Amino acid sequence: MIKVSVLYPNLQNLVFDKEYYINKHMPLVSNLLAQALKNVQVDFGIAGGSSDEAPKYIVMTHMSFESIEAFQNIFGIHSEELLSDIPNFTNCQPELQISKIKI
Repeated sequence: MIKVSVLYPNLQNLVFDKEYYINKHMPLVSNLLAQALKNVQVDFGIAGGSSDEAPKYIVMTHMSFESIEAFQNIFGIHSEELLSDIPNFTNCQPELQISKIKI
């Protein structure tokens, strides 16, 4: 099992529409990736290492898939539609990390 984390850095002059992300983008993601998507979780950053420190990422979305190939296959089919929606909710490019789930 792998986890794909989509990380939106908390940059200066960042614009991020959390309502659009939750109510429109994530349902789109869930619908398009449904065949391979095992689990999804969205985290909104509220603090960094201490409560008075800004979070490094304003939003972190974690999606589980059976394998890298399962993710790449389904994302490849729908990448254009998913990526073209990004400007509807933010002005930053997300970072992507793929991790192996051990526990």
